[in-house]
Amino acid sequence: MSRQASGLKAWLVQRITAIYLGLFCSYLVLHFAIAAPADYAAWRAWVAQPLVSLGWLLFIPVLLAHAWVGLRDVLMDYVKPIGLRVALLSLTALVFLASGLWAVRAIILAGLEG
Repeated sequence: MSRQASGLKAWLVQRITAIYLGLFCSYLVLHFAIAAPADYAAWRAWVAQPLVSLGWLLFIPVLLAHAWVGLRDVLMDYVKPIGLRVALLSLTALVFLASGLWAVRAIILAGLEG
């Protein structure tokens, strides 16, 4: 997203992802307040439902895109040495990629075994 999400595009990505994150987190809070799963097996059965799995699978890249744009802007604004900035951006991208793959794997496994 580096040069593709600058200026207005980055602003739009932040706003659109924030809307989805807010709506999905509100759904989670309401769901767990009203009908919290009794145990791990019930939670896995809930996650295995197609719409819930889809919501989670969409939540992961949306969260990572939202965080990427925010951290990228902070690093570009406050880290002046270009080498350090590139290193920090690369490390951030690697951590986000690994985190996203791990989260998708966890959701898929929960859905398959549930």
